[in-house]
Amino acid sequence: MGGTVTAVSSNGEYSFTKPNRSSITLLAGLGVEGDVHAGVTVKHRSRVAQDPTRPNLRQVHLIHEELFTEVGQKGFRVVPGELGENITTSGIDLLGLPVGTLLRFGDGAVVEVTGLRNPCVQIDNFQNGLLKEVVARDEDGNLVRKAGIMGVVREGGVVRPGDPIEVELPPEPHRPLDRV
Repeated sequence: MGGTVTAVSSNGEYSFTKPNRSSITLLAGLGVEGDVHAGVTVKHRSRVAQDPTRPNLRQVHLIHEELFTEVGQKGFRVVPGELGENITTSGIDLLGLPVGTLLRFGDGAVVEVTGLRNPCVQIDNFQNGLLKEVVARDEDGNLVRKAGIMGVVREGGVVRPGDPIEVELPPEPHRPLDRV
């Protein structure tokens, strides 16, 4: 099972969107080199306000490019980096991966999946009405978060558009993703 990196993005300043880059460097235990969310402890502003000593389980944000097509069918135009992700993928059901999945990129960088991104009102500030497209309810009324997954860097390396992604599932029993 695998897929492809379609874009990489980072931003050294707090901003909702992240500019696309020709490559990003993942640093083990920290995140994306030069990105505002890199670090051992939480960097997301709301989480820092709650407890700045908590471990950063959101070092790398990944979104599946297929989401852009899905919301595009509802009239929204979203391109890689605009929802704040660091790595845009194609060909992998990111939302269906269990906690602890390892994603192996091109030259050896490894990201361990920690959970789901919790979409926030900033998505509606970006494009009005988009939040309700990336947060939905399933047939049982359970909340479904579609705005990507989060992970921590286990092995550093450079990631570029076009790099293959190998998926290594953790031992069973698998734990479904929840928000982090």
